[in-house]
Amino acid sequence: MSVELGPLLAALQGRRIAVLTGAGISTESGIPDYRGPETRRRARNPIQGRAFREDAQTRRRYWARSFVGWPRMRAARPNAGHRALVRLQQGGGVTGLITQNVDGLHEAAGAVAVEALHGRLSEVVCLGCGSLGLRSDMQGRLAALNPGFLDPTGAPLAPDGDADLVEAATAGFRVPTCVRCQGVLKPHVVFFGEGVPRDRVDRAFAAVDAADALLIVGSSLAVFSGFRFARHASRTGKPVAIVNLGETRADPLAAARLEVRAGVALPPLVEALLSG
Repeated sequence: MSVELGPLLAALQGRRIAVLTGAGISTESGIPDYRGPETRRRARNPIQGRAFREDAQTRRRYWARSFVGWPRMRAARPNAGHRALVRLQQGGGVTGLITQNVDGLHEAAGAVAVEALHGRLSEVVCLGCGSLGLRSDMQGRLAALNPGFLDPTGAPLAPDGDADLVEAATAGFRVPTCVRCQGVLKPHVVFFGEGVPRDRVDRAFAAVDAADALLIVGSSLAVFSGFRFARHASRTGKPVAIVNLGETRADPLAAARLEVRAGVALPPLVEALLSG
């Protein structure tokens, strides 16, 4: 497939680049997004942070769905888009790789110093004592408490790494507590309605400030946690280049926009940037 790179190259060539990615870069690895062309057609009610903290049934629902979805999330592999950004990072001139994703695929591809705004699904945090654990260990504990719970191959994977299950199927699911303090365990991610930790935001802004341009890949920027960086780049005179399927909140700010899958657009774009 031939990709018209001219406008993107005009915005990015010879400039230090900050990169911001969203769920659209991981759809080619089999992980659905929230607001892509296909996902918009399906109803989706993501877990709200306050409900998770305050309601035991919400926690049972989340962990039951996560128990089914986690094996496929863990099995996902980086695609050509992730690998192209690693090559760009290794070539120098990238001031920061910021992601809204929680799947860890940038790191799996070999990227370093990734600023994961919304955390990582591979970790679990105790809301009582703050201790961190591995999601893989949590999976073992969930399996021990819920022997024979469903067939993990039957339910479709959801954007946040859990699976679509009917409410009735999750009602009796048992959830372990923290081994240290018996507190509530939560995936170490930012749920809807929660704020991104200030230190992550500050590091991301610093990466944008150190750059001469911002490249956005695979994000509609519908939530403010990502859009603020596009707005900041535009307000400080830095060109914003977008690679995304479908419209984005930052389209009016964009110096260049390409509506092509990340795995198709990024490899030739990176090669052109590194050879220019």
